[in-house]
Amino acid sequence: MTMKPKAPKFRIRRDAGSAARQGADDMPFAAGNDGFGDEAFPGSAKEAADTAASDEGIAEIRREGLTGRQLRMARRLAQKNGLSPKSDFDAVRLLRARGIDPFDRANMLELVTAKPNSKRTPSAASPLPEAPRPRSKPTSRPEGAPRFKPGATVKNLPQTVDEDANLPGAPAPGGGFQSHELERIQRDIVRRRRRALLFLATRLTVFVFLPTLLAGLYFAFVATPSYATKSEFIVQQAESAGGGAGGLLGGTSMATSQDSIMVQDFLTSREALAKLNEDHDYRGHFSSENIDAIQRLSADASNEDVYAHYRNNVTVGYDPTEGVLRMEVAALSPEMSRVFSEALIGYAEARVDSVTDRKRRDQMRGSSESFEAAEAKMVEAQERVLTLQEQLGVMDPASETTALMSQISNFEIQVAEKRLQLQQLLDNTEPNAARVAGVEGDIRRLEDLISELRLQMTTQVGSQGSLASISARLRMAEVDLETRTMMMQESLQSMEAARIEAMRQVRFLSIGVAPIPPDEPTYPRVFENTLITLLILSAVYLLVSLTAAVLREQVSN
Repeated sequence: MTMKPKAPKFRIRRDAGSAARQGADDMPFAAGNDGFGDEAFPGSAKEAADTAASDEGIAEIRREGLTGRQLRMARRLAQKNGLSPKSDFDAVRLLRARGIDPFDRANMLELVTAKPNSKRTPSAASPLPEAPRPRSKPTSRPEGAPRFKPGATVKNLPQTVDEDANLPGAPAPGGGFQSHELERIQRDIVRRRRRALLFLATRLTVFVFLPTLLAGLYFAFVATPSYATKSEFIVQQAESAGGGAGGLLGGTSMATSQDSIMVQDFLTSREALAKLNEDHDYRGHFSSENIDAIQRLSADASNEDVYAHYRNNVTVGYDPTEGVLRMEVAALSPEMSRVFSEALIGYAEARVDSVTDRKRRDQMRGSSESFEAAEAKMVEAQERVLTLQEQLGVMDPASETTALMSQISNFEIQVAEKRLQLQQLLDNTEPNAARVAGVEGDIRRLEDLISELRLQMTTQVGSQGSLASISARLRMAEVDLETRTMMMQESLQSMEAARIEAMRQVRFLSIGVAPIPPDEPTYPRVFENTLITLLILSAVYLLVSLTAAVLREQVSN
């Protein structure tokens, strides 16, 4: 049996001090130091905490609803301050962590107006350059440190690097790369501004200035001159001097606004155009070949086109404070302008007269009919009275009744006298019998006569009836006649009042300013028309531009 040879074992005993020195030599960094300083070691707990904090900050920034332009400006500002953001939102987070407001107007203006290689004073928005790190000298391997074997895995430990070494990393603030980027951004901004100004000038020229220039040239050299004749007139009504019948017209006053508005509407209506065209050939006057194409009426122009042309050349305005109608009529010659104005005024007068006559007839018709009916009834009642008088043979029953009553009264007086005489005779001691008998006979005869007369008044005599009934019938007929006569008189008064009112309601046209044609052309007004064209086109362009800008902003967001 063969035994393996054994090597002798040697043990080196070291004290505690040497063991501590050996441990210190084996650990190049202090406890708790990973060798990366403030930077997070990949995979360490500090890196995980920083990543979580960064994600939380970015999520809060996303909820703010920032626009794309704001995010782009924040990224540029972060690059200007020497930061290396991973995204636009990360740029906002890094700037706020640095204490810089990415949306401050001063910072944005500094970003836009910055120039390369310019001397600036350090501020809060521009970070100070970092102090150069001291060059670390290579340390000698401690005695007794373990050697790395070939092929062994080397741990990622901090190393000393020469500051002159060309290593990848973010460029230093104020370096060449950042200056070039700022210069490129500035050139891009200037180029965009110039392009925007060029487009604005082009649009203004095409849509505003060029049409205004063409309009001015048309008004100055192409438009046919026209002559406008002005006139003023008012609608008045007559007033009576007194309220009695047959009162004379004492004065005049302005009519109501409805009458003036009616005249205004008539002068600007198709009816007035038809009369003017029929009497003075309005269509033919404005269809001449000497007129420019814009103002000229074509040979086959419709009635609507002619009416629109008429409304442009005939202007009628009403002033309610003064009650004055002002009319302006434009034509190609002063004479035709005057003719058109006088014709339209004549048409207005005829219309006012026709309306007045119709009102007067309408007012008089009712009162005349009422008077005629009352008169007919009065005549009928009068005929009834005459018929009764003829039938009864009594002209006046009242007078006959009065006569009978007068006779009865006389007879009653005689009876009273005879009774006194009889009493005197009977008062004698030896009355005369013959005389007493005669007086008594007289009394009896008078009383009989009185009774007969009374019977004539109350007793029917023949077919005519009694005098009382005859008197009653005639009295009723006379009362009816009196009533009809009174009604006829009232109707007559009403008719007279209506006639006076109709005379007061008479309307007529009073000319204040006669139509006199001008010596020089009234239209076109070159400067005023050109200025109005410029203002209208500018307003339209501004409105369209604002609408397009609002829509573009809505789409971009």
